[in-house]
Amino acid sequence: MISAKALPPTNGSSNGFHRPLTVIALDAMGSDKSPGPELDGAILACRSLPVHILLVGPQDKLEQGLAARPSLRKRAIEIVPASEWITMDDKAVAAVRSKRDSSMRVGCKLVREGRAAAFVTAGNTGAAMATSKMVLGMIPGVDRPALTAVLPTSTGSPCIFLDVGANVDCKPHHLLQFAVMGEMYARSVLNIARPRVGLLSVGEEEGKGNQLTREAYPLLQSAGLNFVGNVEGRDLYNGRADVIVADGFIGNVALKTSEGLAKMVRDLLRESLKSTITSQVGAMLSRRAFEDFKRRLDYSEYGGVPLLGINGACIIGHGSSNARAIFNAIRVTAQFAESGTNKRIAEAVAGMHDASAAVTVDD
Repeated sequence: MISAKALPPTNGSSNGFHRPLTVIALDAMGSDKSPGPELDGAILACRSLPVHILLVGPQDKLEQGLAARPSLRKRAIEIVPASEWITMDDKAVAAVRSKRDSSMRVGCKLVREGRAAAFVTAGNTGAAMATSKMVLGMIPGVDRPALTAVLPTSTGSPCIFLDVGANVDCKPHHLLQFAVMGEMYARSVLNIARPRVGLLSVGEEEGKGNQLTREAYPLLQSAGLNFVGNVEGRDLYNGRADVIVADGFIGNVALKTSEGLAKMVRDLLRESLKSTITSQVGAMLSRRAFEDFKRRLDYSEYGGVPLLGINGACIIGHGSSNARAIFNAIRVTAQFAESGTNKRIAEAVAGMHDASAAVTVDD
């Protein structure tokens, strides 16, 4: 049995890194084809990243999987037993309550107990959000967590888009909190000095939108953010804003529409390039450009998205994640954990509440 309590290697470790490693708890039973992608992704990560992986799931299955994957870096991976796991077909809240020894719950407990810096899962999104909120709690002052997407743009710099599904119904102050959290994530992880924040609406003018966006607009405008006003759907990918805020209903529809459009473009492009001999020759000559195009639209290059507002680092990956996606999810998680983003969010939210209280007293 591999002890879950063993200390991770630090200086002079078997990983070959010469600084303390970031301990990541990985849900080994999350993806559609688990645990294969998780095992392969964990091994890839331990080969090239300063991380120590706590692989959470059924011990016998994971031991067999690791035994079939000889690796010099295996000592940087430990198994933490969990007898249950939540499937994509499970109803989120019911599964969280009934499966008390699930790999999700055990992974979040490792973060709560300080044995891991962060948790990664490619499992049931609803269950991951419910488990994280129940086990880790919320950052003080934050009412709701926000699921965040990192979108590619035509300028080459990413755009932070939230909320993309955690909160179907929102109030104006929730959008303000999302904006503060997204702005701090862009500062801490993407190293954008002064992120431009936009509010997704149906027109650029201040009065455009539904009641939610019209009431949220002045809150964002007076929050001390680099607020650029309303932005439209086309602005998600043109680089006009570094952070774009929406309620979870609109955000999820926009994200899923984008995923469908990207897939259609790839499929149509592939068909066109195979249609004639001339186009096939052109495709061969332009292979590098097409590979770059595919990479920029490929979710596996982004790995996973952070659940902001949770009192601990939690990254949620795509259910169809392959080993490359798991590797990148671990990479993003390590960056998030090392950046101190949650501490900065807590300070920013506390300052926002202090400013609001001061205005109330003056009034």
